[in-house]
Amino acid sequence: MLVKVFGAAVQGITATIITIEVNVAKGLFGYMLVGLPDNALRESFSRFSTAMRNNGLEVPRRRITVNLAPADIRKEGAAYDLPIALGILAASGDLMDGEKLSDFIIMGELSLDGSLRPIRGALPIAIEARKRGFRGLLLPRQNADEAAIVDGLDVIPIEHLNEAVDFLNSIQDIPPIFKDTRELFFEAQQQDGMNFSDVKGQENVKRALEVSAAGGHNVILIGPPGAGKTMLAKRLPGILPPMSLHEALETTKIHSVVGLLGEKAALVAHRPYRSPHHTISDVALVGGGTNPQPGEISLAHNGVLFLDELPEFKRSALEVLRQPLEDRKVTVSRARVTVDYPANFVLVASMNPCPCGYYNHPERECICNPALVQRYMSKISGPLLDRIDLHVEVTPVPFDELASRDAGEASADIRTRVMLARERQLARFEDFPHLYSNAMMPSRMLRELCPLDKASMTLLKTAMQKLDLSARAFDRILKVSRTIADLADSERIAAAHLAEAIQYRSLDREGWGG
Repeated sequence: MLVKVFGAAVQGITATIITIEVNVAKGLFGYMLVGLPDNALRESFSRFSTAMRNNGLEVPRRRITVNLAPADIRKEGAAYDLPIALGILAASGDLMDGEKLSDFIIMGELSLDGSLRPIRGALPIAIEARKRGFRGLLLPRQNADEAAIVDGLDVIPIEHLNEAVDFLNSIQDIPPIFKDTRELFFEAQQQDGMNFSDVKGQENVKRALEVSAAGGHNVILIGPPGAGKTMLAKRLPGILPPMSLHEALETTKIHSVVGLLGEKAALVAHRPYRSPHHTISDVALVGGGTNPQPGEISLAHNGVLFLDELPEFKRSALEVLRQPLEDRKVTVSRARVTVDYPANFVLVASMNPCPCGYYNHPERECICNPALVQRYMSKISGPLLDRIDLHVEVTPVPFDELASRDAGEASADIRTRVMLARERQLARFEDFPHLYSNAMMPSRMLRELCPLDKASMTLLKTAMQKLDLSARAFDRILKVSRTIADLADSERIAAAHLAEAIQYRSLDREGWGG
C-alpha cells in the first residue's frame, strides 16, 4: 500500500514542501530510503523502529520503500523520523484515518522511547504550510509556540509518538495552540535593556552613536583599554527604532533555522546584538559550510554586529565583510544549491590605536615605535574602512565625571530623536520601498537628495584634498551629513552638518600611523 505524508526541508530561510512516499509491499523484509538523504536521515530507521517497538507498534515484516520527493533537494537531519514512522503505520493499515495525514505537515525527531525532540526551522515551515494551503502542522511541543505565530494554521503540539498516532486515529483530541502575534510582539517589546544613562561622560561618542542609529551608519570606536568602547556598543540596540512586525518575523526565521530560539521563545522582538570572538572563522562569520547555515552577520540582521578588537580578527574574515556591507545580503553558492541570507545590520567595531593601546593617549606614553603602529593599523584594509562611515575617538573618562552621581541622558530620549529622523527618511524614500535609511542611499541619489551650497562645497573640497579621501568616503560624508541634518530637522545640509560629518573620519587623518 502506498501512502503520502508531507514534511518540509529548509533551504536558507525558506522551506520547501517534501512529499514522503511510503510503500509497504509483499516480499522479503527490507528497508530502502531514497531521495538524497544525508547520514543522519539514513540512520532514521534504527531510531523510529526502536521507538515503535518500545511503544507496542510493530514495524511490518515486509518490503518498505520510502521516497523523499523532490529527489534533487538534499534532505538533512533527524526531523523526518516522525513522518516516516507515521507513513509506515498508515501504509501497513495501523492508522484507521490515514487520509488525515494529507491535511498536515509533520516533522519531529524521535527518541528511542518515542518522545519527540525539537527541530530547527519551525517558523519558515509554518509560513510555507500556510502558503500551500495545509490545514496545520504536527510538531514537537517545544516548537509549537514558534510555529503558532503564523495565523490560519492548526499547530498541534506533540510530545510522544503515541500522541501523534492517537490524534490521527481520532482517539485523542489535541487542541491547537493559538498565539496573538501582535499582542505577543507588543509584550516582548516592553522589556527594558541596557541604558545610556548608565554611561558617565563620553558625550561625543554618544552623539556619534545617535547619528549611527538615526541613519543606519557603520561605526568604529578607537581608544585605549578601559575607555568604555564595549559598554557603549552594547547600548546601541536600545536607541535603534523598535522593530516592525515584519522585521521581527524575518529575524525570527533566521534564529529558527539556526536553532537559537528557546523553548518558550516564539518571536524575536528586540533588535539582535551579536558579538563574535576574534578567533571566528570566515564561514562562521559570513555563513556557508557544506550544508549552508547563516553566519553571525545574518544572525545580526536588523540589529547590531559588534566586532571587538577589530585588528585581531583574521584579515580574510574581515575582507569577506566587504560585500555584505554593500549589498546587505550574503549569497552562498554550492554545487547543488544557492541560498541567500539577509544581512542588513549596523556594524560597530572597536580597536586600540596600537598594540600597547596608548597611541595618541592624552596622559600615558605609547611604547610602540611608528613602524609597529603602522603594521597594526594596516591589518584593517582601506576598502573596509571606507565602508565604515563614522570613525570615533574614545578617550578615558576623567575621575570627576566617573564619580558624578548625575545620570546621563536616557536611551528612551535618544531613541525619540532617532525615530523622528527615521520618519523623515521614510518620507524621503516613500517612492523607494527598499530604502529606509540614509546609509542605504545609492550614489546616484546623493546629488539629488544631498545638495550642498557653495560654502559647504568648498569645505568638502578642502577636506577631500587634505585627507586624501576616496570617492566612497565622499559618498559616506554626504550620507552622514544628511543624517545630521535630519536630526536637526533641517531640509538642507548646512556647513555645520558637513563639518561634523567630516570630523568622523579620524582614521583618514595623518597621525594615526595608517
